[in-house]
Amino acid sequence: MGNRRVFIKQLSAGTIILSVSPAFISCNRKRKKQPFEIIPSNPLDLPRSTPEEQGILSGAVGKFIDSFQKSKIELHSIMLVRNGHVITEGWWSPYAAEYKQQLYSLSKSFTSLAVGFAIEEGLLSLDDKVIYFFQDDLPDQLSENLKKLKVKHLLTMSVGQETDPITIMEKTKNWARAFLNIPIVNEPGSTFLYNSGASYMLSAIISKVAGESLHKFLKPRLFDPLNITGSTWSQNSQGVNIGASHLRLKTEDIAKFGQLLLDKGKWKGKRIIGRKWVKEATSKQIETGKNNNDWAYGYGYQFWMNPPGGFRADGAYGQYCIVFPEKDTVLVITAESFDKQETMRLVWNELLPEIRENEPIEPNEKQFKRLQKKLKTLRLDPPKYATNFPFAKIISGKVFVLEDNELNVKAVSFEFSRNECLFTIKNKNNEERVIKCGINRWVMENNMKPGPKTLFSDLRIDFKSVLAASATWRDENTLLITFRFPESTHTDTIMCTFIGEKLTLSFRSSIAASGKEGPETRRDITGTMKT
Repeated sequence: MGNRRVFIKQLSAGTIILSVSPAFISCNRKRKKQPFEIIPSNPLDLPRSTPEEQGILSGAVGKFIDSFQKSKIELHSIMLVRNGHVITEGWWSPYAAEYKQQLYSLSKSFTSLAVGFAIEEGLLSLDDKVIYFFQDDLPDQLSENLKKLKVKHLLTMSVGQETDPITIMEKTKNWARAFLNIPIVNEPGSTFLYNSGASYMLSAIISKVAGESLHKFLKPRLFDPLNITGSTWSQNSQGVNIGASHLRLKTEDIAKFGQLLLDKGKWKGKRIIGRKWVKEATSKQIETGKNNNDWAYGYGYQFWMNPPGGFRADGAYGQYCIVFPEKDTVLVITAESFDKQETMRLVWNELLPEIRENEPIEPNEKQFKRLQKKLKTLRLDPPKYATNFPFAKIISGKVFVLEDNELNVKAVSFEFSRNECLFTIKNKNNEERVIKCGINRWVMENNMKPGPKTLFSDLRIDFKSVLAASATWRDENTLLITFRFPESTHTDTIMCTFIGEKLTLSFRSSIAASGKEGPETRRDITGTMKT
């Protein structure tokens, strides 16, 4: 067992060979000539094709997208892959292909693969006792259930604790110690209970046996071979990646991950991870209950089972990598959805029945072009009210000094032109940040959201991000500024109310606006025009 603490680097970025074989289609499939152009893809990425070439009608895909447009579900991106070829891809502007997306618990499935790599390299095993890895963090008295807790129980979320301990862990300096001190009421392996704390513990174990973070461990083994670049994964104060969440990847990177799993651990013909691990991780290992929803069909090693078959990596607010092995299909969705069950229903009912025979069908140029036009014009508009009021001229260029506040903001100012509002924020260190807001339109040029403790919500957006900003006059005294973060799932608004020389700033994040997770936590801030 002691040898497992020694990290033997079996793979390195310098020895990985990237295969660029172009096709995943069986050679006996009859191609039907498609009379329209497909944009060439990077040979290191997924190749492109038409829906018809891969056996799906473009019109059916278009109707599937329309079903989301008609619902209250806000999609940010979609990518549909069949036979290893991207046949549909779209981003709702200002989201775009080049921006990383917030994965939330979809991150857990990447943690699963890291454990698989570590097991294949002899660094640990499914039956290793968890207490072995945390000798300095154990409670004074070890319960029998804690002694029995194994790596496998972390993977299957069958720890035996009564509640998910992650919120308790996040409030401490030593997350592992907090986890190990929470009573294990049920025998490990006997009962499923969703447990993000367990996923964090897997990340902490990888750090110990590999001698490097989970994120760094995955780079030469997974990210480099799949040409996944620019990924980020947040760490806690101990320098451990939060294996339960906080990974950020581009939409196509998620699709590559799904295709790797669909191909049982191979990427473009090259073995990346063992077939055995992929099969075990994506198969039902434990029952998840008898609830009448799409999370009641079993759980693997950090993967959910789908009611119609197959499996998925699944994150909060509608982040999905759904794999249908029998249909050679991967579907990736990123979104801000407060009704994940409805998202699943639309996938099962509107898309899945349209994925039929795995043979090319007659090309339909009209349907294909209509779908491409739809995909190129997807957008999320900002709120639009009036573009101007006379009061704008009175306050333009004026500085409003704010009362003392928890957000570290000393003053703000507004400068209006015909199409834009320059919103300037000055913090208590007299550092200024200028945000360019389009009037009734998004502007992104040079806009960046700073880190914590600013006017912006830190609720689920506690990192720097590119920023799309818009301003609109709700009435003659009220300016509404909206921020959308294309590298995050959420949006934020600041209501600026002017009464004479007085200003009140009111805040509302999209999470607070949903009413699903409690009220807005930021208090109103008042200020006075500087004379």
